[in-house]
Amino acid sequence: MMKPLLLIVVLACVSWSSLPQTPSQNQEDTLKSSYLNSDTENVSINDTVSEYNNLKKTIERAQKDKNFETLAKSYISLAKWHEDNTVLDSSTVYLKKSISVYEKLKLPNKLADTYLLLATNYSGTAEYDLGSQAVYKALALYEKVNNERGIAQCYTKISDLLYYSDSYAEGAEYCKKAIAIQTKNGYEEDLALSYRRLSENQLFLGDLEKSLGNMNRAINLYKKIGITDAPLLACYNGRGNIYKYMERYDDAIADYNRCYEGAKKIGLVRYTMPPTANIGHVYILQGKYAEALPYNLRAIEIMKRIGNTKNLWENYMHVANIYSELGDYKNALQYHELYEQGHTEYLNTIIARQDSELQVKYETAQKDIEILNQEAKIAQQRKTQILYIGVAGLLAIILFGMYFTLKNIRKKRRALALLNSELDAKNKQNELLLKEIHHRVKNNLEMVKSLIALQSAKLDDGASKEAMLASQNRVQSMGIIHQKLYQGENLGSIEMKDYFINLSEGVLDTFKAEEKVKIECAMDHLNLDVDTAVPIGLIVNELLTNALKYAFPEGTQGKINISLSKQNEELFLKVSDNGIGKTKGSKPKGTGFGTQLIQLLTQQLNGTITEENTQGTTVLFNFRNFKTA
Repeated sequence: MMKPLLLIVVLACVSWSSLPQTPSQNQEDTLKSSYLNSDTENVSINDTVSEYNNLKKTIERAQKDKNFETLAKSYISLAKWHEDNTVLDSSTVYLKKSISVYEKLKLPNKLADTYLLLATNYSGTAEYDLGSQAVYKALALYEKVNNERGIAQCYTKISDLLYYSDSYAEGAEYCKKAIAIQTKNGYEEDLALSYRRLSENQLFLGDLEKSLGNMNRAINLYKKIGITDAPLLACYNGRGNIYKYMERYDDAIADYNRCYEGAKKIGLVRYTMPPTANIGHVYILQGKYAEALPYNLRAIEIMKRIGNTKNLWENYMHVANIYSELGDYKNALQYHELYEQGHTEYLNTIIARQDSELQVKYETAQKDIEILNQEAKIAQQRKTQILYIGVAGLLAIILFGMYFTLKNIRKKRRALALLNSELDAKNKQNELLLKEIHHRVKNNLEMVKSLIALQSAKLDDGASKEAMLASQNRVQSMGIIHQKLYQGENLGSIEMKDYFINLSEGVLDTFKAEEKVKIECAMDHLNLDVDTAVPIGLIVNELLTNALKYAFPEGTQGKINISLSKQNEELFLKVSDNGIGKTKGSKPKGTGFGTQLIQLLTQQLNGTITEENTQGTTVLFNFRNFKTA
């Protein structure tokens, strides 16, 4: 993936600098004191370990006494213990054990309750397909025994899973179905959760007033029935998010603080992470980057501590943006690299999980066919024995059996063909998703470029205008990369000659130098990985910009040559012009930022720079750390 540090700097400046500035300094000091100087654990480790050991002993006794109901309940208790301690994979294992026991005992309500807990675990680990399978199994069991409360709980959980797949309107409808049942029967605790889920879906549908009203209903219901722990804390965090979108920043921070302090008080460490990260985000929205930094760093620390790193990459992104705004580009680059690594792993995990699920379905179908073929062989042997000792009537029975066997085989083969078709469709969907991502990134870069142009039009200072123009060109060089990716057949590589031609045309157009300077790309076709193409593109952009600004003064005409070649395990880049060259001992022109950027990008690719100043200027690069495609 690319590392667009300059994009982060520009985008942060344009997007956040004009937002309102709240809360007051006294409020900020109080909140920072309560968050950053506190211990988030308030429960004895010895008590936690003791609870775990007692549950294990209960399970051993139940197994020995063959008390299966106690065994299933203990498995669920141990699963909840692991959930409270943020070990969701282990929690899932014990829930599955409980399901196995309840299936043998034929207790549909208990079995459905456990499937519903399993669905919640899967949503916590972002395995939404498995979560959907579990909740629909629970729903079928509840409907079979006409358990209205369970049915409504399933509707609420389905809305939660739809929320994570961005299906907010459908999720809201499921919440309303649940609310109707829960209101009729007086299930107040369940009703509070449904109002909360409805509010969360309405927030992303843009209906902020309705979202706020339903979240307040959830909070009031929880208070009415005396629930002050995790469910109420989640509502405070949710209401803080609504206030944040409404730009009521004082109210947002107050609710985040309520969530944090409540979680700290009862020892729920994982519940302290969202409000910590959200307070940092509020300060970012207000342009208070120095105040935001400790909160986002604290959120990263808590995420690592509790092992919940699913969205860790988002906080790395926020910290990188903050450091960029504060002028600490070294730390900004470090955290941006962590963000890119984490975001890539996140996308790869989603794709790998989808591929894995399809592979499991495919292998299961293959095994079914193998079993069916083996059964057909056994049946054929039996029929052959009957044929040797049977009569004409038995022969008719054999043929009848063979007919149905072949029919089943064809049915299985059709099912396999359909599954292969689904696999192909999923792969095409993944490719389309990646192309859409690159298309959106390209469009966002175009928007950033346009915003920079609008901003620079309002500047009177020549140096500032020049810096903004340079930023436009850098953004443009990265935008061309993503344009090539979504337009091309290979989503992982860039054809560099075509890229250089497009980049050259854009730079010439920016400086209105098409008639004065000719740029040639004397090179063969060469495909490079995106991680290599982006820094090389930025280097060439800086050199072209410098040449057009300084090499051809007072309307003189000239030529710039670009070449890139691969020899053995090394990559050679050459950019030369026939301009006036550099005078020995002369003071460098400009701010020097472009030169510093070229040096940093060259170090990133483990490269060296050589410059010659005879008959113009020639800059040679030798890169050793690169990826071809």
